[in-house]
Amino acid sequence: MQLIGMLDSPYVRRVAISLQLLGLPFEHRPLSVFRTFDTFRAINPVVKAPTLVCDDGTVLMDSTLILEYAEALAAPRATLMPRDPHALLRCLRLLGLALAAGDKGVQLIYERNRPAERQHEPWVDRVRRQLLAACDELERELHAAPLSLEPGRIDQAGVTSAVMWNFLQLMLPGEVTPVNHPALSTLSARAEELPAFAAAPSGPATVEPAISTRSAA
Repeated sequence: MQLIGMLDSPYVRRVAISLQLLGLPFEHRPLSVFRTFDTFRAINPVVKAPTLVCDDGTVLMDSTLILEYAEALAAPRATLMPRDPHALLRCLRLLGLALAAGDKGVQLIYERNRPAERQHEPWVDRVRRQLLAACDELERELHAAPLSLEPGRIDQAGVTSAVMWNFLQLMLPGEVTPVNHPALSTLSARAEELPAFAAAPSGPATVEPAISTRSAA
């Protein structure tokens, strides 16, 4: 399999980390949707990151859909999604919040990159409030019941929450602060020390596989 996209995208990075935690080998091609648009388009005409080129040549996109396929490949040996309905419900709740935070963060970055005369401040304020709301809700959830990062116990909520927080701190410093989100900050700091995270650092680098299998739970 080939994972296409830059690791400065939290969506590409969550896939790269998850594939390693699931024990699935892959090749990473760090193509940019901007700087290498034509090369990316030759692989996926939609030019959407992440893109996964499967072993049979099928092209998938959207990180959640790619990870659903990855889960099927890894089953029953490994999974990042809880099988217990109650645990799954909480995982999905946290995933929704983390993905919303990432989406709003990306929107805010794009808005900030517009010329000043084209920025619509009421819209920027609305996106900022949505971003803060998602992070505040996620912080409350993690404060009430911290997520495990132990081998064999880390789930997709932990992966995605840590990746999204790291992305927000790098790209939007000062918008969502560690002092107001200590549980999120601690989760991310601990996650970045794990081999699968360290092998897929945020930025222009290529993933250096550090395959770590996860036992089925």
